[in-house]
Amino acid sequence: MNESELREQICHIGRLLYQNNLIDSGSGNISARLAPGRILCTPSGLAKGFMRPEQLIIVNLDGERIDTPNEANADLGPTSELPMHLECYRQREDVQGVVHAHPPNAVALTLTGHGFSECVIPEAIVLLGAIPVTPYATPSGTENRDAVSQLVREHDAIMLAYHGSLTVADNLWEAYLLLETLEHTAKILATARSIGPIVPLPAHQVSKLFALRKKLGKYRQGDEARFEAAWGPGVASGEVMNAVAGGS
Repeated sequence: MNESELREQICHIGRLLYQNNLIDSGSGNISARLAPGRILCTPSGLAKGFMRPEQLIIVNLDGERIDTPNEANADLGPTSELPMHLECYRQREDVQGVVHAHPPNAVALTLTGHGFSECVIPEAIVLLGAIPVTPYATPSGTENRDAVSQLVREHDAIMLAYHGSLTVADNLWEAYLLLETLEHTAKILATARSIGPIVPLPAHQVSKLFALRKKLGKYRQGDEARFEAAWGPGVASGEVMNAVAGGS
């Protein structure tokens, strides 16, 4: 995408975040990598559902504004969550888009200490893997940056306890779609827990989902250990699938 198209896409995603109840008021922030050392980001405090392309701001990886202010953004500054966004770009050259939102069901899970450890939604297991939840960190500063610094190396979706979500991808649209999957999964998990105990997926089925995750290019370093910690020994190595096949 050229810069003009990317500006339009950021505003479109801002509207979707607002319309789909994934943010409210001036919350949330979006950024995309324009070129090496050039990041296009949303302004601080502006309602993301009503942004105009010319209001977006360009910064470098040190967080310094490097565009020429115009009539629409001269009085605006970059998002206060910029340090968290920049950390994602520093840690991973493949990341081209970052979305930070406040998805209500996903945040609610962190408030109750449930997290996503019982996730049994096949699509979420494949696309998101094991979703980590950071310790609480004060928003709008370096604490959130530090909270995600190590995690973003190996995760495309992270929950910030009591606060919101962070999704990253090799294009901005995919980062937004991961957020939709995250919140949809949280809503299903919350509904299921209100009905009764969640019945876990059989280990050999999780093993097949792990293999599919790898096939689709969603694998991240350390997935084996995370999958086996979350869903049981042997699910990443294929041992449980082999055992089932051998016993049939």
